[in-house]
Amino acid sequence: MSGGTLPGTAADTDDASDRVVLHVDMDCFYASCERLRRPELAGEPVVVGMGYEAGETIGAVATASYEARAFGVESAMPISEALERLPRRADADPDDPDAPDPGKTGRYLPVDLDFYKDVASEVKAVVRDCADTRREVSIDEAYLDVTDRTSWAVAGGGTDDDGTPPPSAAAGPADARTLAEGYARHVKSRIEREAGVPASVGVAPNMSAAKVASDADKPDGLVVVPPGSVADFLAPLPTADVHGVGPVTERTLADMGIETAGDLAAADPERLAAELGDRGRALYRRARGDDDRDVTPTGLPKSLSRESSLPATADGETKRETVSALAADVARRARERGCLYRTIGIKVVEPPFEVNTRARSLPGPVDDPDLVEEVALDLLDEFADVRVRKLGVRVSKLDFAESDQATLAGFDAADRSGGETESFGSRSTDGVDGNKLTDWVGAEPSVGSEGHDRSDARPRRSGDGQASLDEWD
Repeated sequence: MSGGTLPGTAADTDDASDRVVLHVDMDCFYASCERLRRPELAGEPVVVGMGYEAGETIGAVATASYEARAFGVESAMPISEALERLPRRADADPDDPDAPDPGKTGRYLPVDLDFYKDVASEVKAVVRDCADTRREVSIDEAYLDVTDRTSWAVAGGGTDDDGTPPPSAAAGPADARTLAEGYARHVKSRIEREAGVPASVGVAPNMSAAKVASDADKPDGLVVVPPGSVADFLAPLPTADVHGVGPVTERTLADMGIETAGDLAAADPERLAAELGDRGRALYRRARGDDDRDVTPTGLPKSLSRESSLPATADGETKRETVSALAADVARRARERGCLYRTIGIKVVEPPFEVNTRARSLPGPVDDPDLVEEVALDLLDEFADVRVRKLGVRVSKLDFAESDQATLAGFDAADRSGGETESFGSRSTDGVDGNKLTDWVGAEPSVGSEGHDRSDARPRRSGDGQASLDEWD
């Protein structure tokens, strides 16, 4: 089925308060992708690691299946700590009394971004076919405004044979089965049928409530929160479940004696504003079920990057060939997107996982694949004698405007090597890999615009517990 409203539905968009918003959240997405190509992993504890290679203890957990979480494994946890809680299945030997119990071990796999990107494209195709208005937040999360496809009207004309409304088959406060519930189930089943991976879907009249709803019955859940029931649905939940409340804000609220969304809804908004500024007022409104934000597309990317892992090597030819290939690919993608760039950079990862980034600013925005390669190789010269296990190339400060490209006449080799260079130095990231799938981009902006608490800069966990793979800096 393509696009339109489901048969028998009659969307009613006269009342803006009757918006129907879906929040689609893929369940343990990386682990689900691995199970898609390896069905024998079904029901097994699966841990997918960032910066992790098979058999090593270096890196961080990108996502852990629910079976792995039962052993205390969480996203953003160092692989070494995860192994203490859940040893590798490969290390289990039923004939060795000192070996781990096979029933208390898990499967550890490295991140395979290319494969996850392929699966994400299938999910994205369904999402785009099911909603004209959508916000694709990340590789595993999207908001859909489907008010023009369905409505909150009771399904089947409003009654069963005995005259009562048909009961809702979804979790949450919905009593009667609505057309919105049916459409959400349609979206959910299409994702699993066409992409092969499960999703949890929250249905509500606004974005923040839909987000909370999708987290409320994982995995593979469907939660429906009809208009008029949002505040009651939120009230018993801890403040951490309110969209936009991060760990720092949660602690601040706890110090104020505010433990639940109901407490937050009953608090003095002026006191909240005094402690949290505009965020306080926004969170107060959301706890009361008031969120009038429109579902809008994600903004344009700020950078484009590509990385490649390789066996640890100091071989200069191997490093230069890799950087040249990455530079060509990044420049091609920038041209396909019709964007210019003002900064060219590289990423060099030394074993075990010491991340170095270098970048050079240009006089103006350009579209010049040869220049991307030249600058990237120049920056690589600093690491000529260094053993590396991963290399990356990035262009940033992107310009999508139809403006004139900076003239490079006179920007000779001496100028190019002497331009302003940004040195971010060496930094340990505890195995956190900066790779990001740029085709389904976006971390949410600050609370002022989208309500996401960005006060903690460590690798972030989504509501589903999957670590977010941020940009390099």
